[in-house]
Amino acid sequence: QGYRAEMDNPAMLMLLPPVLRNRKDVLFGNMPEIYDFHNKIFLHSLESCLGAPERVGCCFLDRREDFQMYEKYCQNKPRSESLWRQCSESSFFQECQRKLEHKLGLDSYLLKPVQRLTKYQLLLKELLKYSTSCDGVQELQEALVAMLDLLKSVNDSMHQISITGYDGDLSELGKVLMQGSFSVWAGHRKGPTKMKDLARFKPMQRHLFLYEKALVFCKKREEHGDGYDKTSSYSFKHFLKMNAVGITENVKGDHRKFEIWYSGREEVYVVQAQTVDLKMAWLNEIRKILF
Repeated sequence: QGYRAEMDNPAMLMLLPPVLRNRKDVLFGNMPEIYDFHNKIFLHSLESCLGAPERVGCCFLDRREDFQMYEKYCQNKPRSESLWRQCSESSFFQECQRKLEHKLGLDSYLLKPVQRLTKYQLLLKELLKYSTSCDGVQELQEALVAMLDLLKSVNDSMHQISITGYDGDLSELGKVLMQGSFSVWAGHRKGPTKMKDLARFKPMQRHLFLYEKALVFCKKREEHGDGYDKTSSYSFKHFLKMNAVGITENVKGDHRKFEIWYSGREEVYVVQAQTVDLKMAWLNEIRKILF
């Protein structure tokens, strides 16, 4: 209220930088929606568990869909930060902060929803620790899984919005199921490369995004900013449609490698994960799509 409402205050209009006019929704994202959800719905539902904390799991499960609003907030965050950087020194913000007697600037508060998102799973883990054999344990466990899934989904979509150079609309490829960095060796049937020769070449470092309908290969670029402003972007290289992909789960000589081949081995990619567990997690998701 101390900032957002002031942007509509005629008395403050003189101090408002032109770049901020009519851009409340960029700076604050859907924070009002998150606030209303907590204030009018979720808080009451949690308060009804005061006498029976083990029922908290149900509160999360009943409202699972509503928590998607955090994903929207996080996706807008880079735009919000960029706008904030342009006008953080303006007298408008200084005046608002002075009136509120806040030690911290607005940016600290804009970060709160992102921080809050990571705290839900900590709360649920803590509750589970003390709820070994009572009613509601099952729901607490399910709620924890749901919140960890949400965190992963938000994290994946945050990476996805940094993909540059893709011509089409990424949302048409379905949901992002996994994303991560790998060493990749590529071979083509057209060329004379034999699989055993592949291993001799230096691998490419690629950031892979697994969508429901495609596997997207990108090259990661570190953008240079200061502190938390450092952002990565991913320049699009190519993609494979999942309906023409095949996998070979084990590659001789290294348990962390697997093979992805395309349109009847026309193209072959040897992919090396950082750990065997990571490889298995990816294979598991790829299998679900293929079968």
